[in-house]
Amino acid sequence: MNLIVPALVVVVTTAVAVAVMLLVRRGAPEGSRFADGDRASGVFGVLATGFSVLLGFIVFLAFASYDQSRAGAETEALILSQQVESAQFLGPVAGELTGQLVCYGRSVIHTEWPRMESDTLGDAINPWGVELFRTVRAFEPQTPSQEAAYGEWLDETSEREAARTDRIHGAVGVIPAPLWVVLIFISAVIFVFMLFFADRSESAVTQSVLMGSVASVIASMLLLIQFLDNPFHDGVGGVRPVAMERNLRIIDEALRAANIRLAAPCDAMGNPAS
Repeated sequence: MNLIVPALVVVVTTAVAVAVMLLVRRGAPEGSRFADGDRASGVFGVLATGFSVLLGFIVFLAFASYDQSRAGAETEALILSQQVESAQFLGPVAGELTGQLVCYGRSVIHTEWPRMESDTLGDAINPWGVELFRTVRAFEPQTPSQEAAYGEWLDETSEREAARTDRIHGAVGVIPAPLWVVLIFISAVIFVFMLFFADRSESAVTQSVLMGSVASVIASMLLLIQFLDNPFHDGVGGVRPVAMERNLRIIDEALRAANIRLAAPCDAMGNPAS
């Protein structure tokens, strides 16, 4: 998320709320429209408390989803590099599996990530995951070391798939539409309630601060929830494929250091080579 856009949203929302408050203030009686200010403050406290509790719950839920996606992306990248090591002990299919693993990582970066940002990934599988399964299914371990590596490979595959599930979990968002409706409704109720505190006997600055502080805080919190509910973007704080890019570079360097020639069956974007 570009910080300029949310900042403008907060500024515009606050300015509109303050302008409406000052407009209502012109026709408001002295002392506001409430005959008993203490009672009105108590009602507002109930509204604010209910709203803050709901906000806290939603922020916790959204942040948990955000952190799960971030941690899943890092775990998936780490397990991919571990599988490259395990593949070197699988005899005749070592080179083929290594190339397919690299293609898997490239596909995550250049194909899956843009689709997660646009929320079009859905339940699509990674095609290189299928190729890895086909390759290892046809392999029969012949030595104790191959048997050990084969078992380790299967465990790592399960862990990688679980990490991928965690990564794409946040792409669809976890905040259901009814919660957004309730949040917006309560925000509107608080805004209207604040207008009844309009008092022409108070200065315009005091009335502006009264409304502006509430409007800016509510707008900021709603933007925060929207940010956490959509973690995949190229702006500040967005979840990016940094871990996968880093691990692919490490894999390339490790293979060169070990004099292992990589023949990846794909191009730099992870698409199958023609």
